[in-house]
Amino acid sequence: MISRRQLLQTTSAGFGYLAFAGLHSQRVAADASSTNPLAPKAPHFPARAKRVIFLCMQGGPSHVDTFDYKPQLTKDHGKRGKYGGSLLKSPWAFRQHGDGGLWISDIFPNVAKHADDLTLIRSMQCDQPVHPGAMTQMHTGTAQFIRPSLGAWTLYGLGTENESLPGFISLNPPSGSSRNYGSSFLPAIYSGSKVGRASRFGRGNSGESVPDIRNPKLSEKQQRTQLDLIQRLNEEKLAREKYQPGIEGMIESYELAFRMQDAMPELMDTSGETEATLNLYGINNNATESFGKQCLLARRFAEAGVRFIEVTHGNWDQHVNLSVDHKARAEACDQPIAGLLQDLKQRDMLKDTLVIWGGEFGRTPAAQGGDGRNHNNKGYTTWMAGGGVKGGFSYGATDEHGYEAIENKCHIHDWHATILHLLGLDHEQLTYRYAGRDFRLTDVHGNVAKDILA
Repeated sequence: MISRRQLLQTTSAGFGYLAFAGLHSQRVAADASSTNPLAPKAPHFPARAKRVIFLCMQGGPSHVDTFDYKPQLTKDHGKRGKYGGSLLKSPWAFRQHGDGGLWISDIFPNVAKHADDLTLIRSMQCDQPVHPGAMTQMHTGTAQFIRPSLGAWTLYGLGTENESLPGFISLNPPSGSSRNYGSSFLPAIYSGSKVGRASRFGRGNSGESVPDIRNPKLSEKQQRTQLDLIQRLNEEKLAREKYQPGIEGMIESYELAFRMQDAMPELMDTSGETEATLNLYGINNNATESFGKQCLLARRFAEAGVRFIEVTHGNWDQHVNLSVDHKARAEACDQPIAGLLQDLKQRDMLKDTLVIWGGEFGRTPAAQGGDGRNHNNKGYTTWMAGGGVKGGFSYGATDEHGYEAIENKCHIHDWHATILHLLGLDHEQLTYRYAGRDFRLTDVHGNVAKDILA
């Protein structure tokens, strides 16, 4: 008597054994490829932040009216500007706040109360003076090609902590292009999941902004049977065609969607939140209700293990009627943002949650139409809070009127490199092989703004 293994080794010069070994190696490879691509991954070095909440102010908030105090602009009001036009002083006064004495405009009175948690980056620069290009560069590092977004790179580098939720969620995503939350050539599973406008998130709402999350006609067991059939068909196609990233992404997204059926509606149901919490975010105020709900959901997603959450607020593009419309935009988000910072802090989450605020560019010191400002990509302000950055700190500077960055210039590549660094990722090592070369978010640029690190 000989064993089956010996029979395969000796019969027909061992070709049977070779076939068996080949089948086994295919099975091992298949098992390896089925590993959850969203599973948590170790960072390159100890991280200061575990997650990101990006408060995207679409349209370009005016830095000289919000977080970049320019007393000389006030003194020179009405004079001819460096690049033409008449200089326009800010309609709002600036005051110093917190132990760090940060100068913040009266347009953000509630955010100003958290001055000691903020690092103001007052020397931002990007390459694009128009909205679509600047938004794309802010999200992907370039406006020339379709590239993975910042959220997609973060998810690719670190995975997520909740396998029943997307690792990257875009709430009320920026208008104009899905590339701002897309994954481009990264596997499709790293794309951001679009969640609709916060005006649809009513109290007690169990997720109507994700209308297809449940199939009311099928039980969970029937859905699982249906999904298994679809997945087998997808896997057969994948086996035939070998490389099909779209099919791979579809297989993974179907499984995630199945798991989301229970987790997502429960997470989006805010009926269990206290009146104090709703008031904290301004949800009981008509002016702040919509953005307040988005910020509250961002906290809930972060608490549940979502790695990257983007919340969009617009429109800050005031070429005219600045004094009225900029004030209205700030009023709509000031209390919700302050509430988010306070809520994270009291839950002991701010220390490892990186909160980012900013738009695609700033605005000119010179007036446009008497009460407006044009685009300015040469110098503007963003801020960060929590997640390992200094509090009550100002980094960089623009010139005396706020036209362009002149000190510690922070290009969008540097901004990206710094965000990844705070997450424990080396922007030069976080690469993906595509079309014969290793791509990264910062391309061949980027320096970490180490001075802002706590």
